[in-house]
Amino acid sequence: MAGDSSFDVVSKVDHQEVDNALNQASKEIAQRYDFKGVGASIAWSGHDAVLMIANSPERVLAVLDVFETKLIKRGISLKSLDLGDKEPKPSGKEYRLVGAIKEGLSSDVARQLAKLIRDEGPKSVKAVIQGDELRVTGKSRDDLQAAIALLKGADVDAALQFVNYR
Repeated sequence: MAGDSSFDVVSKVDHQEVDNALNQASKEIAQRYDFKGVGASIAWSGHDAVLMIANSPERVLAVLDVFETKLIKRGISLKSLDLGDKEPKPSGKEYRLVGAIKEGLSSDVARQLAKLIRDEGPKSVKAVIQGDELRVTGKSRDDLQAAIALLKGADVDAALQFVNYR
């Protein structure tokens, strides 16, 4: 082949699957006996945030556990859910926990991945940050496969997907 091969590293979330997971968690919370009478609920709070409410911090964390279970069953990485300090905040007589759905690679994560490819990846592979994604190019597709394997093994604070493999 004449040109370089490439792929993009992105961090995207299927919002329909997150919505389905949230609806399933809401139904389970409404039906489960241990959530009766504790004011437990889960709902969207804005476009990218999920609000969990209950009358005690332990019940809020139980609501979170139900939601995380539903996300895992739907194939959504828990790295996409940003809870901040994961400590329920008191609000009147109830406790609240807000979790944001993260999309796109932050500049810190993109720099960390680019440095990892530069230091430990095949020498013919180059990484360039383009907005909230990372473009990885190389002459050999085998080198790109090695770079993908390296990135899959990396411990970063983002759910990584590899798209536009050409």
